[in-house]
Order: sequence, then C-alpha cells, then structure tokens
Amino acid sequence: MRTLVRFGVAVVIAGLGLAVSTILLVPQARAFFTAGSTGNDKLPSLRPLSQRSVVYARDGSVLAVLHAEENRVPVKLAEVPPHVVKAVLDIEDDRFYQHGGIDLRSLGRALVTNVSAGGVRQGGSTITQQLVKIALLSPKQDLHRKLKEAVLAIRLEQKMSKHEILERYLNTVYFGNGAYGVEAAAERYYGVKVGQLTMGQATMLAGLIRNPVGYDPFRFPDQAKARRSEVVRRMRQLGDLAPDTAAGIEGEPLPTKAADQAAERLDYFVDKVKQQLLNDSAYLGGTAKDRYQEVFSGGLSIHTTLDPHYQQLAQDKIKAILPDTQGRYTAALVSMDPRDGAVRALVGGPGFEQAQYNIVTDGARQPGSSFKAFTLMAALEQGHSPNDTIDGTSPCSIPNPGGRPNPYVPGNFEGEAGGVMTITDATVHSVNCAYARLEQVVGARTVVDVAHRMGITHKLQAIPSLTLGTEVVSPLEMVTAYATLAADGERNDPYFVESVQDRNGKTVFRFKPKPKRVVAAQNARVETQVLQQVVQRGTAVRAQVDGHQVAAKTGTADEYHDAWLVGYTPQLATAAWMGSPTGEVPMLNVGGIRVQGGSYPAQIWGAYMNAVLTGQPSIPFPQPDFELLPSSQQLSGPSSPATIVPSATTTPQLTVPAPTTPPPNFPQPTYVRPTSPPTEPPPTRAPYCYTDPRTSTTFCR
Repeated sequence: MRTLVRFGVAVVIAGLGLAVSTILLVPQARAFFTAGSTGNDKLPSLRPLSQRSVVYARDGSVLAVLHAEENRVPVKLAEVPPHVVKAVLDIEDDRFYQHGGIDLRSLGRALVTNVSAGGVRQGGSTITQQLVKIALLSPKQDLHRKLKEAVLAIRLEQKMSKHEILERYLNTVYFGNGAYGVEAAAERYYGVKVGQLTMGQATMLAGLIRNPVGYDPFRFPDQAKARRSEVVRRMRQLGDLAPDTAAGIEGEPLPTKAADQAAERLDYFVDKVKQQLLNDSAYLGGTAKDRYQEVFSGGLSIHTTLDPHYQQLAQDKIKAILPDTQGRYTAALVSMDPRDGAVRALVGGPGFEQAQYNIVTDGARQPGSSFKAFTLMAALEQGHSPNDTIDGTSPCSIPNPGGRPNPYVPGNFEGEAGGVMTITDATVHSVNCAYARLEQVVGARTVVDVAHRMGITHKLQAIPSLTLGTEVVSPLEMVTAYATLAADGERNDPYFVESVQDRNGKTVFRFKPKPKRVVAAQNARVETQVLQQVVQRGTAVRAQVDGHQVAAKTGTADEYHDAWLVGYTPQLATAAWMGSPTGEVPMLNVGGIRVQGGSYPAQIWGAYMNAVLTGQPSIPFPQPDFELLPSSQQLSGPSSPATIVPSATTTPQLTVPAPTTPPPNFPQPTYVRPTSPPTEPPPTRAPYCYTDPRTSTTFCR
C-alpha cells in the first residue's frame, strides 16, 4: 500500500512538472505542433552526416581513408543483418515500431525514477529521441531539453519513415574509439564489414551505445562483458535469441585492441594527394576551411594515378638492394608516365612513420652530373652536334662571372680520361671538365632556361658549376625533365589525382593532360640517342633493361653525399636517389664502396624497371629525321667561345628559341608545335652544314 501511495505521489509530481514545463514552452511547442498544418515546417533539418573520404589506387583498390574526428561510412539499412538490428532495438528501444516518436510507457518509468532521485537519472528515450538529441540538440540533461526532444521526435516521425529513422540512427550513433555508425564500429572492433558481424559481435556493439567509454572492451573488459550479458538477457526475454546461442555468446572473448586499419596509415603518396586537395583550389574550390571539410568529412571518392604493382616493386627493389646502414642512408624513387605525367610509383624516403619529409616531392638535393642533360640540350638548341669535340682535359680553369679574380677549377671525377673528345663521349663518361667548358660555350643562363622549361622549378643560379649539378632540385623535378625527352620534347607536369567524386557520385574534378612543347622533337631525339649510349657503354650500364631501349644519366654530388640515376623508356620515366635523409652526409663506405650514381641507384633503377617492364612491349625511341655525320668542329673553352652559325642554304635549324626570363613554377612558353612526324620514310635531306665565322670553314653533318 505504501509503495502505491509513493508511486501515485511521484506520478502527480512528475505530471505537475511536465505541465509547468509545457506551459513555459507553449510558444515553442505550438510552433512545432502546428508547423505542418500551416505549410511552414519549422522542424530543423538533419545535418548531412560527416562521412570519411576514400583514396583509391589506379586499379580501384583502397589506398587510404581520410577522416577527422568522426570516422564514418554510411550504409543502407538493407546492408545491416537482421540480428544486428534486433540487438540494437532490443536493448535501446524494443517498441520502436509501435510508438510515434516517444514511448509513454518508457517515459513514465523514467519519470518516476528521475523524480524520486531529484534529477535525471534514467533516459527512457526512444531511438527517434536519441537521433534528435544527436542531430539537433545539445547533450545537456534537463527537463527543458527533454520536452523539446520529445516534441521534435514526434515531428520527425511525421517527416521520416521508421525505416529512414532507423537507418540514420545506425549511421549516426557513436560506438567509441572513434567509430561513428555501425559500419565503422564493425571495422574498428572486429576488422569486418557490418554484413559479416556474428550474433556475439552484434550484442557487444549494441551494448556500447548506452556508454561507449564506460563499456569500452579495450579499457574496461569486465564492464563490457557484463553489458554484453545484459543485451543477451534482454534478447532472450524478447524471444530474439535461443538459449544455446546465448550460452555460446557468454563464452566468446572480447576484442582486446582495435583491428588493424591499414588504409588509415598514410604514406608519402597519399600525403601528397591530401596536401594537393587541401592547398589547391583547382581540385575542390572554395576556401581552405571548405576544402578541409570536404576532404575529411565530405565522403569523397578520390581516384589517383598510383599503380600498386609498380609501388610494391619499387619498395621491394629498394629493400633488396639498399645496404643496411642502420637508417643512416636511404633511397627514394619516383616513376611517371611521360605521355601524360601520371605518377605511378613514389617511395619518398625511409618510411612515412619514421620521417614524414618527402624527399621525392619536397627534397632539395644536388643532382650531380645528371644535370648535364640540360647543358647538352642547350648545345643542341644552339646548333651543336653530339659529334662536335671539346677539350676534357683536367683540371680546367673556368672564369667566374663578374670579373671575380678566383676562377672555378673543377676536376674530372675519379680520374676520368681527359683530352679532346666528342660531346657524346663526354656525356657517356660524364667528363666534368668537358661539360664545364661546354657550359661556357652555350652560356649558363641558357642552361638555366632549358632546365626550367623541361621541368625544374627550383630557382637556379647561373654559375660555372651549374652543369655539374651543384644547384639543388627534387627527384620529382628531375623525372619530369627527363620524361620531357621521353615524350619527344613535350613536357607533362606530374599529377597524382585522376578524378574526385562527391558522396552522391557526381564528378567534381577530372584531370586533363596539358602537354607543352618546350624543346624541339628533333633535339629531344638526338639527346636520347646520346643518353642511350650512357646505358650501353658508360656510367649507367647497371641500368640496362632486358629487351627495352633505355636512356639515362648518372649523377654523383661532391663528397659523394647524393647519388642519382634518372632515365626513361618511351613509356616510363624513373628517378632513383640515394643519400642521407638528414642532409649532406658523405657516402664514403656503404657496403664497402663509395656510392656513385652508377652503383646502388643504377642497380635499384635497373632492377625496378626490369621488373615493371617485364611482359610489356618493347617500344623503340623515335629517330631524328636526319643522320648525324662525323664533325670536325672543336668547341673552344671560355677564352675563345665558338659561335656556330647555320649557312643560308641548309635545312631549318631544329631548335626552339628560349625565353629570356623563365617564369617560376613550370613555365609555359608559347612555342609553335611542329607537325607530326611523317608516316612514310622521310625523303633524303640535304647535309646539315654550318660555317665557323672565325675561319670561314664549313662543316657538314
């Protein structure tokens, strides 16, 4: 009898409290209840769900997922197994399909408990009310908010079907450990998709909703197990779980740590993609804040250029060939398609977890003799032939600009042969003094211009040592420049993102290649012929690829602190670099040798390209439309520069005029693109002749 009296008093008090609260909220309540009838629906709209973005490789495999605090991937209700739905409904709102937004039976039970306790101690909220609280209201616990929550829940059920509400709830609710929504929870706790969850796993996840922190199985396994048992008992009471199944669940172990989410670990390539999307408005537009929201919460599908097979081969070959130096030295590699600029593989250094500094894209290292390719192109553009000769005698004294008294005196590397030689042989054997003199013949500023046109974006100084690679560049710049030669003189700037779709599948960005003619095709073909011989009989013999034509150049910086091999076939350009990730540390005894471009970098490059090109067709390099005849032209040093002028009766000079001031960041000169090479064999051409104005002697090639 006493219990009934206490219950009646509690109900009366609760009713009075509810009535008073309702009176206080009459304007709001009237607005919510009458909105639908007046045609002015004042129910706030549910915010779009924060949704993680997914980064895909070229073959459609997942490279990474990008998300902020809310790691969520929405799923349709039909994708959620019935036993998972039952577990959630049985413990959270077993009368979900019977009530109209609020459950008076549950609410009355909660009111009695809360009034007796003098505050809010029990929820009694339906799933619809929980969704309203999460999506529309603050988490503050008081009667004012509870009334508003109830009113909005009623209104929400007038706007949305039960199916829609339950689907939204399962995708919204927090399961702890950064998992928002049932799909993310299945991945986080069990490493499976929601459709693969077992009954035991479903009961554990359903139990987390009430208190994701307090029932965290990683931190509080005893509490989590007790909560799972509570869910199991409730499902048995409601007839949704057989006794033998329930007994089996009680004996199942709980997860002890988050399932490995490999796709959540960034690497150098994905980090570059992320930074481009965040920093460049060309992809997503809007402000920096808008782009951040889209990348980490917009549910984007980001399709990239990375070839996982190429990437794995690059990592494998570096690991197999690079000596164990206890992390003192490392290697990097970048590979791109010269036909459009697509980056196919990128190993940016020792490991993203160890050093998040991407040597390939952000590095600034001396390229050594691999920079000689730009001096060679400058000479070709001025009409010189690879068969012209030049003095490679060492040491050589090169005047400094501005009349400074001390000349630049480089020497040939490792005792290279000196004397008079052809430009081809000077390239094949990487003769420093020959190229130092050649730079003086063509002009350092011309070399700077050629390098910028072909793909170098770093600022370069027109100094006597420029041709020997003393100015710093990145591997991505170098592979872009050499890819220009592979593409017959057209530069394709490197790109990483093919396309981006929003959460609805609409394409918001698609890359379109924009090749730029930066050097004449004939000059690119002649230089390729020279660089092929570097691989056939010169410093890059370790870079040979079985059954494929290869052009490449080695590079070794002063004191052996950076070593390079940059080269290409018609279908793929690759740069391999080796050095210290911390700075200029000489590699004087690595695996028992002094590291040069022709050693480990050439081995890595050759092993990688051999593996990548296995089974691919052998594509020959296009040949120049003329034959290079032996030349008797000897180019002098800086004290007596050789100025070669084409005779008036020769065929047009196969050069592209260089702009005087290269713009920063991949200049875009307006050159006239030559006509396509003829499909029929070219007609016999007149000899290509020049007259030396100093001696009036004519030389023909």
